[in-house]
Amino acid sequence: MSDANPLEYLQHLSQPEPTRQLGVPKVKVLGLGGGGSNAVNRMIELGVMGVEFIAANTDQQALASSLAPTRIQLGPRVTRGLGAGGDPKIGASAAMESSREIAAVLAGADMVFITAGMGGGTGTGAAPIAAEIAREVGAVVVAVVTMPFSFEMSKRSQSALEGVRQIQPHTHTLITVPNDRLLQVVPRDLSLEIAFRIADDVLRQGVQGIAELITRPGLINVDFAHVREIMTRGGGAYMAIGLGKGEEKAPAAIKQALHHPLLEIDGLDSASGVLVHFTGGEDLTLFEVGEAVNELRNVTSPDIDIILGATTDPAMTGRAQVILIFTGVGGCPVAAAQGFEEVAIASTSQVQNNQMEDLDLPTFLRRRTAVGSRS
Repeated sequence: MSDANPLEYLQHLSQPEPTRQLGVPKVKVLGLGGGGSNAVNRMIELGVMGVEFIAANTDQQALASSLAPTRIQLGPRVTRGLGAGGDPKIGASAAMESSREIAAVLAGADMVFITAGMGGGTGTGAAPIAAEIAREVGAVVVAVVTMPFSFEMSKRSQSALEGVRQIQPHTHTLITVPNDRLLQVVPRDLSLEIAFRIADDVLRQGVQGIAELITRPGLINVDFAHVREIMTRGGGAYMAIGLGKGEEKAPAAIKQALHHPLLEIDGLDSASGVLVHFTGGEDLTLFEVGEAVNELRNVTSPDIDIILGATTDPAMTGRAQVILIFTGVGGCPVAAAQGFEEVAIASTSQVQNNQMEDLDLPTFLRRRTAVGSRS
């Protein structure tokens, strides 16, 4: 434990930023495919506030069961509402066909979360398209995606890696959640259904942690402009979650998060920023939050930029949860891969035929169509 005064870092944070009173950032969450839609459903069920929820899927039947108030059936002509059949190329084609609808629902957003499970057809293929559209509308784009369990087919794992390569250049922050690491913290007799629910819930916690940090008034409020600056630095990102109990619940939560299976502790010294979101009961004190921040500073670069927020929940009395999002980790972003989108352009052109000239298409799709017509 550091000997530093736990309150020293927090003194200038005890009052809300004046700019927060002028308006709340508009945050939208787009769940793609089965995994992304499940994460959105989970957030809605738990009453996550201050964000707009959107579900998009190629499977019309699955989409009908979504709790999201805004729903987009992707590629009705390409898939006829029957899903992508596990083919990311079809998922990309479907997203291209529905690009106007995606752009319309994302318009006006300050931050867009894209959540999906990598390896399938819809989420893997549509996520890069949706991320590019989100950047076109001027939003900070944060993708939180899961990677397949090792017991799933190798083809699914290969598709997931390709999907990550394609979405990386279009996001400001990309958080990948390797499902296999979740198995390190769950019982061996856990059912398959529960394992997948846990994976979906990690997506939910990552999105909720960041969204509530900037939209929900709390004990310690943050400035969205500061969050935006940290989230747009590029590089990789890590996410970790911790829970603490008792008198030193906040420091205990930090310690547990720093040993989270999703976190690569050796890479933290290269992180340029970290979002720290505490949730606790009314017994959560500023002093113990300060102690927790000192715990974090002991294992990170002295130059790291920490954005701290804390909110209260009466149900959390005696406990504290922390969500850590480390940004700007490591070197260069993953290079863009070729594959899904080229096929998507061709398929969309075939489906829409001569109607393309009459559509008010997003800028990125107009550029792609022009390139495709010259090839």
